[in-house]
Amino acid sequence: MVREGSSIDKALAVLEAIAEHHRVTDIAAATGVSKSTVHRILQSLVEWGFARADGAGGYEPGPRILTLAGRVMSRFDPSRQASAALRALHERTGYTTHFGIRSGDEAVYVDKLEGRRPYQMPSRVGMSLRLHSTAIGKAILAELGDDEVRLIAARTGLTRLTPATLTGVDDLLAHLGKVRALGYAMDDEENEPGIRCVGAAVFDHTGGVLGGISISSLAMDMEPGALQDLAPVVVSAARDVSTALGAPAAVAR
Repeated sequence: MVREGSSIDKALAVLEAIAEHHRVTDIAAATGVSKSTVHRILQSLVEWGFARADGAGGYEPGPRILTLAGRVMSRFDPSRQASAALRALHERTGYTTHFGIRSGDEAVYVDKLEGRRPYQMPSRVGMSLRLHSTAIGKAILAELGDDEVRLIAARTGLTRLTPATLTGVDDLLAHLGKVRALGYAMDDEENEPGIRCVGAAVFDHTGGVLGGISISSLAMDMEPGALQDLAPVVVSAARDVSTALGAPAAVAR
């Protein structure tokens, strides 16, 4: 809500408000801007094509918003937007940091920062990862409904990659219930022997799950208890990434 500030602040507040409110009275209440000022701003937005009258005494977003959004999204690079939060996570933990984006029934690494340990993780940017056996993948699955998870499992199969891999859909769903409750997922040598990870989901501007971030280490360098201790740091970083990607505040929290 904008009660003080420049005319630009008020205009931006009104422009944002018309995504949810149509009548001048409602927009004024949502923004804290006087009705007369809201009306004046709306007239300017209509002239610029950012708003239009809905024919029922109200206003709605105009076509120029879609044009501008299309231009912006064509240049939008999630990994670039997320880079500051990923670097902060990497610097704080010292572990290898990944950012993966869902692509159909799998995810793809779009960014990786190698850890400060005297070894390297076998992952690479552009590499695909399974959803059922990785921390990023399970964090993504936990944001989907059980029916969708079952469909994905039916299409891909729950391949056993290590003795710890979850290969039964019911077991996977039970595990995802715990992930939802905790807010993060762990890969305890489930995808590759000797590697542990902790990850959390990342959301986009629509509020839907886009992917996830994680930190990874050799199992001998990260006990399961250490994963749990670091989980809040990863969750906080995922929230920062989601915010940078335009996720609604309620979803990012």
